[in-house]
Amino acid sequence: MAENMFDGFDHTQYKDEVEQRWGKDAYAKSDAWWRGMSDTEKSKWRERAAQLGSDWIAAAESGIAPDDDAAQELARRHVEWLADIPGTPGAVKEYVTGLGEMYVADPRFAANYGGVEGATFVRDALAVYAERHL
Repeated sequence: MAENMFDGFDHTQYKDEVEQRWGKDAYAKSDAWWRGMSDTEKSKWRERAAQLGSDWIAAAESGIAPDDDAAQELARRHVEWLADIPGTPGAVKEYVTGLGEMYVADPRFAANYGGVEGATFVRDALAVYAERHL
């Protein structure tokens, strides 16, 4: 699933939801960022996101603990990835932990991490990372 998570993705379908959750400015900044990228830049961003998703799924399936060094390295990469998206708070503890909760609560997100179990692993690893580093 992770390798296809942004195929055909139309971010504009979520405009109202994003504006309601995070404000109009957050949507406007991320929309301008996305539209301002070349096709090559978009492709590289999608590849980075897909690799991160695949790595999360593999880590969750491996049975390591969320506080394991490998899981924490993934969490660091994830936070770095988030911080690269304009309009997001990036490396802010409450944002990162809240997003982790949303990954579990919203099946649209959980699917990108192998389902609820995988999303739970991501949430827990992000929470550990946020507590230690943010």
